[in-house]
Amino acid sequence: MNYLEALSRRYSVKKFNPEMIIPQDTLLNILESGKLAASSLGLQPYKILVIQSKEMKEKLIPAFYNPSQISTCSHLIAIISKKDIEENYILGYFSHISEVRDIPVENLDPFKKSISQHITQKTQDEIFNWAEKQSYIVLANLMFAAAIENVDTCPMEGFRQDLIEEILEIDPTKEKVTVTLALGYRSQEDAFQHMKKVRKPNEKLFKFM
Repeated sequence: MNYLEALSRRYSVKKFNPEMIIPQDTLLNILESGKLAASSLGLQPYKILVIQSKEMKEKLIPAFYNPSQISTCSHLIAIISKKDIEENYILGYFSHISEVRDIPVENLDPFKKSISQHITQKTQDEIFNWAEKQSYIVLANLMFAAAIENVDTCPMEGFRQDLIEEILEIDPTKEKVTVTLALGYRSQEDAFQHMKKVRKPNEKLFKFM
């Protein structure tokens, strides 16, 4: 199955088969695609929570307005966006670059100075808005990889922010749950899988200039 076939088969699953669990190696491949997502300045201003225990998924059910996916999915991913980029976060980033690329950290000072200046010129609201946009790039990578792996998904923003963050022990002064993604295998009872995909025709969507 090529990538266009995989994306054509993909839809936002309304009900998963709760008996089918994603194999660990498949799940790790999907997560790796999120890790490899493009990130502005390379800062990755987010983290990814992977909820796999039945107990935790059950605790999260009241936080969602349409909980059928949560109660039946194999795994639930929550992408958490940072609300600010602290100096220590930037220092840790450059320490990691130094370690991975085996170069002296002081050689990175011009790049570090450039990033620090860029961040300090932004308001906290601007930083958070930027971080959320980065999180949606991760979401796209995860959904694409899942489709290639023949794993079904449903992205969800319909949750109670206060409750989901309380359950996941997120500090709302520092982070926010931006979006969640349920993963698993579609139930044969989900009638939506038989519906034709509806998208704009090319002439209304694309403009070549």
